[in-house]
Amino acid sequence: MSEETAMSEETGAQANESVEPDQGTRAEVGDLQDMVDDLIVHLHEAKSVPLSNNAMVDREQFLEKLERIRLELPDELRAARWMVREREAFIARTNENAHEIVDRSRKEADELISNSNIVAEAVEEANILVRRAEGEARRLRLETEDEIEKKLQRVEGLLSETINQVRTARDEFHQARPKPPDVPI
Repeated sequence: MSEETAMSEETGAQANESVEPDQGTRAEVGDLQDMVDDLIVHLHEAKSVPLSNNAMVDREQFLEKLERIRLELPDELRAARWMVREREAFIARTNENAHEIVDRSRKEADELISNSNIVAEAVEEANILVRRAEGEARRLRLETEDEIEKKLQRVEGLLSETINQVRTARDEFHQARPKPPDVPI
């Protein structure tokens, strides 16, 4: 049996494995790297379409492998996406609350101004309320952004590590290629 036939049978057996990840476990960065490496090898070994740079691959098998990679992505990536959405929603709610506080403060200020005996106090109190509301909104926004930044840095580190591993694997793969034979002149 040729090496190519053995490889395609091995990849076919892998494609028949369940696409669902193990319950409660996610793939480590190394496992994902191996899956990506398998896809790269699969593409390199795929038969070429005559007179083109295209390769013939089993679409279902390839899609199953990609689905498995997607299912096994670290929870940190999903958490980061969720954190970004939550951050945006939180900032929107905070801004809305701040606007409500500012609006209430302005209404209170208008009411107080209408009372001729306490005009000066009303203006001062309204300004204090507005400054407090803006300060509180700013503080909440900055705290949230700091927390999100920490989570995103962690995810960025994971992604950086994965990219470096992919690059290293590709470099090793390219270095392992045999030199073309010398052509006599």
